[in-house]
Amino acid sequence: MSDDLTGLEPRRLWGHFAALARIPRPSGHEERAVEYVRRVAAEHGLPVKTDARGNLVLEVPASPGAERAPRVILQSHLDMVCEKNKGVEHDFMRDPIRPRVEGEWVRAGGTTLGADNGIGVAAALAAGTDPDLVRPPLELLFTLDEETGLTGASQLDGSILAGDTLLNLDSEEDGVLYVGCAGGADTVIGLTPRREAAAPGTAAYALEVTGLRGGHSGMNIVENRGNAIKLLARVLLAADEAGIDYGLVSIEGGGKHNAIPREATAVLRLDGPSRSRLAELIERRVAGFRTELDGVDDGLRASLEPAGDAATDVLAREDRERLVRLLGALPHGVLAMSRDIAGLVETSSNLAAVAPGDDGGYRIATSSRSSVGPSLDAVQASIRAAAALAGGSPKSRNGYPGWKPNLGSPVLGVMRDVYTEVWDRPPRVTAIHAGLECGLLGEKKPGLDMVSFGPTIEGAHSPDERVHVPAVERFWRALSLALERLSRAEAAGVSR
Repeated sequence: MSDDLTGLEPRRLWGHFAALARIPRPSGHEERAVEYVRRVAAEHGLPVKTDARGNLVLEVPASPGAERAPRVILQSHLDMVCEKNKGVEHDFMRDPIRPRVEGEWVRAGGTTLGADNGIGVAAALAAGTDPDLVRPPLELLFTLDEETGLTGASQLDGSILAGDTLLNLDSEEDGVLYVGCAGGADTVIGLTPRREAAAPGTAAYALEVTGLRGGHSGMNIVENRGNAIKLLARVLLAADEAGIDYGLVSIEGGGKHNAIPREATAVLRLDGPSRSRLAELIERRVAGFRTELDGVDDGLRASLEPAGDAATDVLAREDRERLVRLLGALPHGVLAMSRDIAGLVETSSNLAAVAPGDDGGYRIATSSRSSVGPSLDAVQASIRAAAALAGGSPKSRNGYPGWKPNLGSPVLGVMRDVYTEVWDRPPRVTAIHAGLECGLLGEKKPGLDMVSFGPTIEGAHSPDERVHVPAVERFWRALSLALERLSRAEAAGVSR
């Protein structure tokens, strides 16, 4: 194991990635990453354009002899998901990420790595500054705030782009080309339960579900990984059905709309007999959960421990039941598979977070995806219906369009040939069950010819995130070769 990335190839790409890892860049707070990109541009004499939202475009001149080739856009996003394991001390607004090399992988210690999309940013910067790279005229587009709803791309001023061909560098599977993506939208439910005094003779206990893998709510949803909020709700529902008397002080879990919840906690008030009965029920239920999650989420843990000085008031019984039943009823997981592309999720929903609000109420967040517009509408309608039955106030937001595949795309033809050469076999061409910015970029600049690709990144949006070093090298070779071929695109008739 090593903390030194300087020996990795390609050196220029890894150098930029190491620099980005030292720069805190949570979604909505990318200012220092923007400064870094501007500094690189200044060092190499590259003009910079920005729009009102703060998205940046670096203009890179073509290699000698390629000045007349069509302009190509390389696109990536500057922000990263900030997740850490419980007990890990890390301030994502201040502390650097500390990558380390473990065999053929690079990962961080107990936090997200930021390879999503730091590798794409680093590759774009390397492509724009490598003096030995043969390239057409480039526009390096760096968008903001992708991870919390693609807001940078949604507010992009398309007039700052001149190119008609775009390579999105935000995919996570080696040897795969993506030509389509799901659309999606979030729904946030507000619920304001009444509170009452806890029953006399009760003490506070924390019921915790931990140890799950979490992961990306689009990419990893097909694996049926455990959702800590859903598992916790199932325990509480079972306690209600068994007649176990408990008071609910608070419930909290998850966080990011696009991350499957790894941890959830309910603080309860229990008397002695109820505590014993609940402990036995937890043991039985967790055994069942482990059977369900065998080979998928083997780290599941559940505990019931004293909670010390927790509040002595609890949710009114009827309101508690509404909240717990709502968490149990809200859809989570794969809802439909594509009939066109084998193995592709068509529709899914993620119960992403539950947390108490400053007003004494609760905020429940869900994130739904589908490549079929009416199906996405139907999922959101079911969420709103469940919320209404529980007396909640649902509000949908952050909708974004899908990206319809074009298997006749000229740039896809170039990338097929490149991938076949680099991997010694044809690439897999598919769509992705996630919200790539391509759908929005295609709306902002109609007619864009797009393809998305990247190296293998596992566990994105979780502290298990890691990137495969040999895949990064192949990714760079493919990008370099693609740019070289696109620099001859006019002669080859690829320009539209």
